[in-house]
Amino acid sequence: NRALHIPRLVIGGLRGGSGKTIITIGILSFFRCMGLKVQGFKKGPDFIDPGWLSLAAKQPCRNLDAFIMDPKRLCGHFVSSSMGYDMVVIEGNRGIYDGMDVAGSFSTAELSKSLKAPLALVVDVTMSTRTVAALVKGCQVLDPQVPLKAVILNKVANQRQEMLIREAIKTECGIPVAGAIPKQRQNPFPERHMGLLPHREQEKALQAVEWAQGLVKRYVDMDMLLSIAKEAEPLEFSTHTTETPKAYEAQRPKIGVMLDRAFWFYYPENLELLRNLGAQITFMDALKDERVTEIHGLYIGGGFPETQAEALANNVAFRRGLRDLVNNGLPVYGECGGLIYLGKGINYRGGHYPMLDIFPVEFAFQDSPAGHGYTEFEVVLPNPYYALHKVVRAHEFHYSLPNPFEGSKLDFAFKVIRGNGFFQKTDGLVKGPVLGTYMHVHALGESSWAQGLLYLASLYAQKAHLGEKKFIDKSGILV
Repeated sequence: NRALHIPRLVIGGLRGGSGKTIITIGILSFFRCMGLKVQGFKKGPDFIDPGWLSLAAKQPCRNLDAFIMDPKRLCGHFVSSSMGYDMVVIEGNRGIYDGMDVAGSFSTAELSKSLKAPLALVVDVTMSTRTVAALVKGCQVLDPQVPLKAVILNKVANQRQEMLIREAIKTECGIPVAGAIPKQRQNPFPERHMGLLPHREQEKALQAVEWAQGLVKRYVDMDMLLSIAKEAEPLEFSTHTTETPKAYEAQRPKIGVMLDRAFWFYYPENLELLRNLGAQITFMDALKDERVTEIHGLYIGGGFPETQAEALANNVAFRRGLRDLVNNGLPVYGECGGLIYLGKGINYRGGHYPMLDIFPVEFAFQDSPAGHGYTEFEVVLPNPYYALHKVVRAHEFHYSLPNPFEGSKLDFAFKVIRGNGFFQKTDGLVKGPVLGTYMHVHALGESSWAQGLLYLASLYAQKAHLGEKKFIDKSGILV
């Protein structure tokens, strides 16, 4: 083992919606513009906030979560992803002690402790004064091991309120207030569902980042935050690493990855795993590409296909060309939005939009989540991506409701142990070399899906070279 000094800071909150995402965006952008090389992380399973943090840092944001990742690999992953950076900022999720159970397992506080990363607490002080100190004190007392080092006040009404809160925290809690951000009349970060609108759907995303930077520059003591980050303890980690064998380096199968305004929910580590196994990744745009380029397998991540449904449906040539390839044996792994694209169509806000029509399922949408949070599933049907009886941890986040066509036969590979999934505690819709699921997995917790996709893609490439197309039966077995 060896120890490494990494300047790092966790931005936490008392609850979701406290303003920590916008503040973290501003902090990353500020330090980057100072000339520091910055790296952003997001605690928990999330794609939308990391998109904004990536934009602010000009580096891909990475997730940290001990539930969907192997806890033994999490610290090493954090260290290897932080090497060479001057400042690392980790945005927490929900309240700092909120986890998956009453003990707060997998919470932001637990992550802060495990990474020995000092924590700055964002507090919405609306219509409060001394009570804010009581809340901060409660966070200190609940677990004194959490390195809570500073407080950032948000939505401050006036100077008198700020003065009273600052004095109360200084007297009762003994930690500094690093900033006091006034309530803003205008906010360029529109929200949808339970958080910010995705940056890919925000036409003025860069201007919004600049606005957040100006906010923290004016109202937050950035020198104090940098000093706190630099005082973080050295982090011990194992120097032993295990390289992913490039099992398909000789074949170099071409894996298409949908990346556009509809599909962009990808963990960087998932794409890195495909590359490390030997894949050539080709990015595709289901909204704009006129034809499907040569690929041997396809990975369709999540996103919001419903908001781009008209454009997806109108790209008829691309959609038909891809459907023909899939019907002739192209291996496909689709997550959430990818599952929906593999369906027959989308019903959204009074309109009907045809999709790939691989699975005989229509998808409708509701205003509240149909599935949200950590999940576990057991593999109960043979398929090319997961071993039978394996139990996998993942997460789901969807507002869609599947509506299978009456009389259609659907084969589900997963039995949902925790979470909702497709319906009736099933998920993992499988049809030959095609699997669609609501479950998002992370490469540091589960890698067999990628190995399965590369295996099928290499076989598809060989058969395509020989002029043979249909080569896998409905169970995913070679014929």
